[in-house]
Amino acid sequence: MDILIEGVGKRFDGVAALSPIDLAIPSGQLVALLGPSGSGKTTLLRLIAGLLPVDGGRIRFGDNDATRLSLRDRRVGFVFQHYALFPHMSVFENVAFGLRSQPRRQRPAEATIRKKVDDLLELVQIAALRDRLPAQLSGGQRQRVALARAMAIDPTVLLLDEPFGALDAKVRIELRRWLRTLHDETGLTTVFVTHDQEEALELADRVVVMNQGAIVQDDVPERVYSHPASPFVFDFIGRSNQIEGEVRDGLFFAAGMSTPLTSDDCPVGPATLYSRPHDLRLSESGKGLQAKVLEVRRLAGRVTLEAALAGQTRPLVMDLSSHDLLALPAAGERIGLSLQHYRVFAAAR
Repeated sequence: MDILIEGVGKRFDGVAALSPIDLAIPSGQLVALLGPSGSGKTTLLRLIAGLLPVDGGRIRFGDNDATRLSLRDRRVGFVFQHYALFPHMSVFENVAFGLRSQPRRQRPAEATIRKKVDDLLELVQIAALRDRLPAQLSGGQRQRVALARAMAIDPTVLLLDEPFGALDAKVRIELRRWLRTLHDETGLTTVFVTHDQEEALELADRVVVMNQGAIVQDDVPERVYSHPASPFVFDFIGRSNQIEGEVRDGLFFAAGMSTPLTSDDCPVGPATLYSRPHDLRLSESGKGLQAKVLEVRRLAGRVTLEAALAGQTRPLVMDLSSHDLLALPAAGERIGLSLQHYRVFAAAR
């Protein structure tokens, strides 16, 4: 089911939580709404679901105008961060709840409900837990119950609000990979909210980055990471280094070096160069950016180097590869660094 959002916005007590936005989500896509707290991503999800009324604009599901329809009438499957399971009901009855609560004329026969629920429990790999209560389940198992319950009503779209936010790191990784497989099997149009950049980049077909109630980039994960549209996106998605300088004569000047611009849209004047820690290299000749090693850290099989540049307030962080470890510099040592990939943005005025 396609979702089309046209000029939809939302204000609370006169404050804009979501500026009027346009967004098209093709049928069958898995889309991440990614952004910091207060960026408007959860507000947008709830507007799509019908849990909040829009202040203006239109929401279409396929050929149907869903703007004024309730969540029930939109037939949306919604999964909350904290599961919202009924504690007194078994796993089976939690999943069956949406089917049993339908109006009598639309309610499936009992045999149909039982088969559908059993099939869903098999699909989400918790059939053996059908008679347990939520309190007897792990966090990951409860989230699978919540997903099965959302899918039981044959939803037009599946919406997930921070679906893995209450889980520990290891379970999050396992469950998001499972959700990707489940999505590929069901083909449901799915939109999920997250503030976890790694989660969005690994799981989604498209990442919609939001900030201050607006969409600041909408693209496939690889381009969002490798071609950020703004300083905010570069800094928010993954780790970044920043070097303050200025642009003139088609070059970026800072810290005793100059380097060509990577695009033509940066005007003359103050600017900041952004790069990833893995895009810095130790210069064998000692040329390039001249820096002083502050610290070398080893953590979980990864080695990072922190170095100071003259005239810069922020130190640079560099991920060292295996070939660098043969000549690992020490704290206090002077080194040269080269930039492999970077992007220059004009300073905010």
